[in-house]
Amino acid sequence: MPEGHTIHRLAERHRKLFAGRPVAVASPQGRFAADAARVDGRELEDTSARGKHLFHHYAGGAVVHVHLGLYGKVTDGDGAPLPPVGEVRMRMANGEHWLDLRGPAACELLDPPRLDALLARLGPDPLDDDSDGGRAYDSIKGSGRPLMALLMDQSIVAGAGLIYVTESLFRAGLPPTAPGARLSRRKWQAIWQDLRVLMRAGVAEGRIDTVRSAHTPEAMGRAPRVDRHGGEVYVYRRTGQPCLVCGTPVRTAVLNARNAYWCPRCQRAR
Repeated sequence: MPEGHTIHRLAERHRKLFAGRPVAVASPQGRFAADAARVDGRELEDTSARGKHLFHHYAGGAVVHVHLGLYGKVTDGDGAPLPPVGEVRMRMANGEHWLDLRGPAACELLDPPRLDALLARLGPDPLDDDSDGGRAYDSIKGSGRPLMALLMDQSIVAGAGLIYVTESLFRAGLPPTAPGARLSRRKWQAIWQDLRVLMRAGVAEGRIDTVRSAHTPEAMGRAPRVDRHGGEVYVYRRTGQPCLVCGTPVRTAVLNARNAYWCPRCQRAR
């Protein structure tokens, strides 16, 4: 599932391609047809993102909400779109550009009350300049749940997925199994600021890089990481490989139905 930086990048791109002009909206597949007809021909005023949720804001207050989930994909191009191939849930076009959405977990038109209800269910987004993460810490500080589970809970922190959570915990020196109740406010503020820095870099670069300058391939004289997710990381999907900091083999285990990765030396329980 795409992490929050990817959704913010999509919001920026869709704003660039479509905002400020009327947009033709259709649903070749048919599942979004009724809602598409309600915004077809309207001006797309703006786009936004919150966590892993993408929003298209149309004139008149209509908002199309998209959640890619595990299988959703967005493609776009210039000029007139070709005849649709496969299950295209939503197609947008304005004469100069087109966009196709396939396989999302959600593609729906929201009225203001439903939009407000959705936003209220989400925690603060590290990519939101107006958020300080305090509300997230209020949910973490009294919990016995593992930190990994807490940070991946979108009602606590919106947008951080398995890679960012795994890597931020490594950088903080905390094991993924540590209970939230043991996290100090000072340590949380450091994690929150780290997430903001890492995810902003992800928006800018279009990939997830979490290693500090001393641990890049160039600095260490090692080969770049080869993985379909790309980016240089400390422990994510590096099971059995030496930790880039101490050389201890990286461990993995299933935690809350997800694969957890950590260095048993750098992330010792305290």
